Amino acid sequence: MKRIHVAAAVIRAADDRILIAKRPLDKHQGGLWEFPGGKVEPDETVEAALGRELAEELGIVVTAARPLIQVRHDYPDKQVLLDVWQVTAFDGMPHGAEGQPMAWVEPARLPEYSFPAANRPIVAAARLPDRYLITPDGLSPEQLLSGIARGVDAGFRLIQLRAPSLSPADYLVLAAEAMALCEGRAQLMLKGPLKWAAEFPAAGWHLTAQQLRQHALQGRPVPVAQWLAASCHDAHELDLAATMGVDFVTLSPVLRTATHPEAQALGWARSAEWLSGFNQPAYLLGGLGAGDMAQALRVGAQGIAGIRAFWPD
Repeated sequence: MKRIHVAAAVIRAADDRILIAKRPLDKHQGGLWEFPGGKVEPDETVEAALGRELAEELGIVVTAARPLIQVRHDYPDKQVLLDVWQVTAFDGMPHGAEGQPMAWVEPARLPEYSFPAANRPIVAAARLPDRYLITPDGLSPEQLLSGIARGVDAGFRLIQLRAPSLSPADYLVLAAEAMALCEGRAQLMLKGPLKWAAEFPAAGWHLTAQQLRQHALQGRPVPVAQWLAASCHDAHELDLAATMGVDFVTLSPVLRTATHPEAQALGWARSAEWLSGFNQPAYLLGGLGAGDMAQALRVGAQGIAGIRAFWPD
């Protein structure tokens, strides 16, 4: 069965709302919401297909767009490759040129809408930023809270509280204080025993590679409404993350790092190869800085995760 190549768009307004449209009832997956787009014709580039489809469906001309995520999905009756681009600028006023209902939706509310199964990773990618701030080890709780506060003020919307040197009791106290700092402004990801996750339903949970290997075959350990991420270092761990149903991963180390000089760097080519077969958003980590963002996006990543690169000194 030939895989159908589809160009789709996450169209983002200046106020960060995202445009979605409802599929006609007489089409495949009819009645469900979707991200606008359509089939890529033979010998047509994805950019050209996206521009053509959005002009036909919405009456707009795309002026700024970049790749966001590729998703391969097998339905019982067809196989699709969704080539998703984020559109941040366009000319014209979007309207249902084919009579389709449309809605501008805040990213956090996207899960309230019914999408085809293949769109689940796109919904996650549309809600996630391109920078993932990870706290450094060896700092006091006061230093960590101060840094998180400054990170939130600087615009970081996804923050992992990583503090392996703290005792479990101190970490739990710190987690509650960090949650209060991030409330309504950033998504906080916590780490630790899975039994803690139920105590922080508003926080996401970031699994270590060891936890991933231990629990992957038991299914998703937290509710779908709670963000779930995992640290991955090879193709096998990416497969386990997909099996568990995580929302996103970090893949590392892309480059050699000062903190883990003994770790074998993946390099850009291998990172791109592994991400090409992975359907979930992935942040690249290890030896990277803000200047590597364009390269990370080119190889198929959601963006960059960083400790030294992003921590506000």
